[in-house]
Amino acid sequence: MPCPALPDGFDFTDPDLLQERVPLPEFAQLRQTEPVRWIAQPPRISGFDDAGYWAVTRHEDVKYISTHPELFSSNLNTAVIRFNETISRDQIEVQKMIMLNMDPPEHTRVRQIVQRGFTPRAIRSLEDALRNRAGSIVEAALANAKSDGSFDFVTNVAVELPLQAIAELIGVPQDDRTKIFDWSNKMAAYDDPEYAITEEVGAEAAMEIVSYAMNLAAARKECPAKDIVSQLVAAEDEGNLSSDEFGFFVILLAVAGNETTRNAITHGMHAFLTHPEQWELFKRERPETTAEEIVRWATPVVSFQRTATQDTELGDVTIKKGDRVGIFYSSANNDPEVFDEPEKFDISRDPNPHLGFGGGGPHFCLGKSLAVLEINLIFNAIADALPNLRLVSDPRRLRSAWLNGVKELQVNTG
Repeated sequence: MPCPALPDGFDFTDPDLLQERVPLPEFAQLRQTEPVRWIAQPPRISGFDDAGYWAVTRHEDVKYISTHPELFSSNLNTAVIRFNETISRDQIEVQKMIMLNMDPPEHTRVRQIVQRGFTPRAIRSLEDALRNRAGSIVEAALANAKSDGSFDFVTNVAVELPLQAIAELIGVPQDDRTKIFDWSNKMAAYDDPEYAITEEVGAEAAMEIVSYAMNLAAARKECPAKDIVSQLVAAEDEGNLSSDEFGFFVILLAVAGNETTRNAITHGMHAFLTHPEQWELFKRERPETTAEEIVRWATPVVSFQRTATQDTELGDVTIKKGDRVGIFYSSANNDPEVFDEPEKFDISRDPNPHLGFGGGGPHFCLGKSLAVLEINLIFNAIADALPNLRLVSDPRRLRSAWLNGVKELQVNTG
């Protein structure tokens, strides 16, 4: 089988690459010619003592790996495909306390507890409050726009509803949401020199969140309330979370529930403004399929990784026990074997079996219904209050090894 003509040293997790673009042409090459491809890396560049990882690019294979945790572990090397070369193994090991980095049966136990807060009834109970918050966020962005009508969509709109939703969900005072935003940025933006975040600063931010959450949990144990925190921690002997488990759960919420949804909203707005016919369609019809297409189009998490627990075959390739395997959702969500014209942004797309919330299996996104609700609510509010929004400049992208992030998107009220 011929190898695709990738440049020597090409690495899909290179943060300089993802700061510039998502490598869709290279993904397309691999899907066609070598869908499971070894990507060599210099020792320690990702924080791991190995020589690289397998890049898996087809929708079918990403889904297979996601649904076979007995073959492909999230725990052995965590789900994060690239840290930086300064991280120690001890620092990686600490991250195994986060549910994202657990395997069954421990993952099953923790997930069964925390999913109490994400039942359809629990999400429906937030809808009215979040609808009001979405309207207030857009009104505030309009009121605070510069004299020429311009403002940064990321900081004024996209970041706010996910943060306020998390605060609403777990009972964090809304005045404290900026702390959560700051801490989660420091944990996720360690590859971007603009933030000058070291591993130490990122670790300190993680501990700040854990400490904050543990204090919140302790207060609810002392005086339970009618909120999710009380449900999760008030009675540990009845199958609830310990205080430190709750702290690491809040870390997961801060990054997975904040960074991903805000980037989906930002990419969705950029897609609408660069596909005006889709914006007109949305304003006119508000199709229920919109949020799913925004997530497919954006794919906020470009990739996660798994580690092979035994020698196994994938396609025509033998993956050895201990090998790291990169599952590239951005590639899977553009696989023409699954999606008609995947390069088109089409909010009427149905069916839409994208993997933007994971490929199924134990790690399928717990907060999917909340994320879809937030996306629908914020774009409804924007369409009502800012129907003539227009793009001022190209997005400024985050330098990251695995997030499809945007730091700034200048728009104008029109």
